[in-house]
Amino acid sequence: MAFDPASDYPLGARRPDLVRTPSGLALDELSLDAVVDGLVDAHDLRATPETLRRQSAVALTAGRTRLADNLARAAELATVPSETILEIYTALRPHRSTAAELEAWAARLETELGAPRCAEFVREAAAACAARGLLRVDERAPV
Repeated sequence: MAFDPASDYPLGARRPDLVRTPSGLALDELSLDAVVDGLVDAHDLRATPETLRRQSAVALTAGRTRLADNLARAAELATVPSETILEIYTALRPHRSTAAELEAWAARLETELGAPRCAEFVREAAAACAARGLLRVDERAPV
């Protein structure tokens, strides 16, 4: 049965067959007993790109375009290491990065990490930071 974002929400209740953990466990395999038995770890509590894309489609169908965009970006980042996400977050803080450094992150997101929506977001943020004077303009160490 194909996924229908208009009628399959909430996924966990209406289409649990579509919800899997990153290691492939089905939703009904997640239980406290499975955790105690060591069958489920922290990695299994993360959302998969597929689930996030489906949630994005649900939000889009409901007319919630900003939420849909955020969920689509989250789907791109679901497989990116947490350390890399933290580095990008830090780079986007005021006066932490030059325009060139943010463009380098955008290019890496686009080409190496397969996250073109996130790359565009970083470019938009860089432009907003430039307009507000929030970019680091010299090569000194970040504040």
